[in-house]
Amino acid sequence: MNNVLTIDGTSGVGKGTVARMMAQKLGWHLLDSGAIYRAFALAVDARGVDIADEYILVEIAQTLDLTFKSKINSELVNVFLDGRNISKILRTEYTGEMASKIASIGVVRSALLKRQQNFAQAPGLVADGRDMGTVVFPKAPFKVFLTANSEERAQRRLKQLQAQGTKGIISQILADVMARDERDFSRKNSPLKPDKDAFIIDTTKLSIDEVVAQVSDLIKI
Repeated sequence: MNNVLTIDGTSGVGKGTVARMMAQKLGWHLLDSGAIYRAFALAVDARGVDIADEYILVEIAQTLDLTFKSKINSELVNVFLDGRNISKILRTEYTGEMASKIASIGVVRSALLKRQQNFAQAPGLVADGRDMGTVVFPKAPFKVFLTANSEERAQRRLKQLQAQGTKGIISQILADVMARDERDFSRKNSPLKPDKDAFIIDTTKLSIDEVVAQVSDLIKI
């Protein structure tokens, strides 16, 4: 299928929001690959599995009972793992940290690759992640890579936490952002990097609408 738009980038750059808005605008399907890795991390955690046991990790990945259900007249997507709605705990810092560590394991990425590729269905797909344009959909005709400086991304995360009624310490959030960047960029398997064909957008000083406008200019359908 030719209609695939990949949106990759670091944490806190607005990938998810931009991807959702583009999918709505184009009338295409949406793949939130981060949600898949986070759900997988929760499944591993629930089973008390040692992440060094790659055989068990692959088995869990291959049998992952995961479904996404969009709410009518809502931007929200509910995520179900083993029939349980995990939407709220999916976006916690704890889950994100687990997912970041597990996502660096090669056999896990390989086991979840086909599941992600299966989201590419007509009329099109907007795929959000860290290796969508380089590994999962290397032949996608539309590729975007979003960046922003770490200080701005830490501030955005702090505002998210505050909006949820949770306190955050900016120095700790910044340290977490930088640590996650280090894991993503330096991991041996599918390191985070823009594809040679990707259009790079620095979102540091841009609003979401401005980013969406730039991405929309790339799509000529």
